[in-house]
Amino acid sequence: MRVSVPSPTPVADALRAHEGLSQLNARLEASRRRLRIIGPALPGNLLASLQPGPLDEEGWSLLAANAAVAAKLRHLLPRLEALLAQAGLPGHIRVKLIQK
Repeated sequence: MRVSVPSPTPVADALRAHEGLSQLNARLEASRRRLRIIGPALPGNLLASLQPGPLDEEGWSLLAANAAVAAKLRHLLPRLEALLAQAGLPGHIRVKLIQK
């Protein structure tokens, strides 16, 4: 007699089924969306040195690979925040270094 093992639930389905995980997934997607919006305004290869960070009621964190990238981003913040506001996503951008 063979024992039947149920198929595993795909991660995307599990994220949608659980309320807390669903909210987390929505925040992750909102963070990624912000990065897609500002990406075209970033000079050179700067986008490759960034990761979307946490999004909360105080704003959005943009994670920089190193201090030089973070410094450049800080100069661009007014422009980037204006782009997000034009897209209907106003808020403060925090620049943080990626912890290694």
